[in-house]
Amino acid sequence: MATPLDETKKSTSNFQVDALGFDAQLADTDSETIASDNAALAALGYKQEFKRALAPLGVFAFSFSLAGIFPSIATVLIFALPYGGPVAMVWGWATAVTFIFCIGLALAELASSAPTSGGLYYWTWDLASPRWRKLLSWIVGYTNCIGLVAGFASVEWGLAVQIMAAVTIGTDSSFVPTTAQTFALYVALLVVHGFLSSLATSAIALLQTIYVAVNTLLPLAVVVAMPIATPKEFKNTAAYAFGAFTTCTGWPNEFAFVLSFLAPLYVISGFESSIHMSEEAHNARTAVPWAIVCTVGISSFIGWVVNIVFAFCMGTDLDSIIDNPIGQPTATIFFNSFGRNGTLALWSLVAFAQFMVGANGLTVASRQMFAFARDRGLPLSGLIYRMNKRTQTPVNAVWASAFVSFLLGLLAFAGPTAYSAIFTIALAGQYTAFIIPMTSRFLGGKKWVPGPFTLGKFGLPVTVIAVTWMTFSLVILAFPARPAPTAESMNYMVVVYCGWLTLCLVYYYFPVYGGARWFNGPQKTLEEVDAVGIGHEST
Repeated sequence: MATPLDETKKSTSNFQVDALGFDAQLADTDSETIASDNAALAALGYKQEFKRALAPLGVFAFSFSLAGIFPSIATVLIFALPYGGPVAMVWGWATAVTFIFCIGLALAELASSAPTSGGLYYWTWDLASPRWRKLLSWIVGYTNCIGLVAGFASVEWGLAVQIMAAVTIGTDSSFVPTTAQTFALYVALLVVHGFLSSLATSAIALLQTIYVAVNTLLPLAVVVAMPIATPKEFKNTAAYAFGAFTTCTGWPNEFAFVLSFLAPLYVISGFESSIHMSEEAHNARTAVPWAIVCTVGISSFIGWVVNIVFAFCMGTDLDSIIDNPIGQPTATIFFNSFGRNGTLALWSLVAFAQFMVGANGLTVASRQMFAFARDRGLPLSGLIYRMNKRTQTPVNAVWASAFVSFLLGLLAFAGPTAYSAIFTIALAGQYTAFIIPMTSRFLGGKKWVPGPFTLGKFGLPVTVIAVTWMTFSLVILAFPARPAPTAESMNYMVVVYCGWLTLCLVYYYFPVYGGARWFNGPQKTLEEVDAVGIGHEST
């Protein structure tokens, strides 16, 4: 297997790189490499429409910035604290990320073989049995779309809540936002991110310099400053931080620990973003898979360290953290450690980092929308599949993604339980879209031809572990926060997600106008392409 260092040296030896390498202007002598990328895309049937402005390091930066490890932990800490306290935060995290890393490896191997913006549904079409590939590709395309858009919506809502939490702290809890006020802020954020994601790829690439710096320095600052600033009454012993198990959910301890996996599942997600940016990446067959693997590995380690620091510095009264009027457990922990002014300063950086996650999230969702519309899989595909001539970005797809996120945001008015389904739908859609092409690779009857990144003989066992873990995760996603739930506390993920799948299938099988009549998988946008793809050989 080629190392990322070797491939990066090779592909960037003739680059003139600005900042951290995110905006790279190709030298004349490097034209062969970019031509190779375009040829690989042409072999898949697509013409080059994006500008390849992401250098290999920039591809990783985009993926790592979208993970937004610290703001993501800040958003979903509530999914770990009640389900085991310190043990859930430290050991629940370590357990889950071990299996998530297998997902990253299996996905990276697929991405190296055939890098395209539509990745997951394209691979499904290419690898699945001819009898089932049309339906399966349709399902993957739609679940990937809803997973990415719902993920972006959950980031935006989390950001709106974080900003409102800062206002609450700044006013000494005299201001408590209403749902309508939070939703209005949510809509404003959608608009701002819509404009950012409509920028040229070169501009988006430059922004990654700031994004990756903040997402690296912020957790480092917290890890260093928090043990120093936390008052003695909130400092915990090693025995408590690594061994105390506290649950306030009503579930048996063992099952509560299992439910704590939801926090790392939510945080270590979105790492497939580099796949959807592959048509804007240089040396995509190597840069994209290594971006996935490095994002999962580095984010998992940083997140584990942050959780350990929290476990040492949050005190032992978990109920006061969970039920505090601030409305945000991480903000409450900061308030106890840094005081009002210190929390406001630090929380502003957390919100800024979350803002950057949202910008990249909408960009990725729009690339999937664009790719699926290019293959005529969406309603109004002709309108969505349009490239802005000035920016060379799919502006219509950006605003289509933002509009669907707006519609999802309306669930907030149905109550917090209904809106929490958006978080679970994002992950359920993502994992469904992962499982199908991974299994199709081994069950579809095609001979696999790997790319530069390959697991060799370990490909099958790693994929089995990844698929088994994701299937298990989909099950626990459906459980309510507490046993014997009421209508208000019920987990509606199954209802909302199954409703979405039902709509997709109805649209597919609808008489005369359904997708079964006209959807034919990936569409060639080149007049002449190589008859044999790079992802498999026919048997």
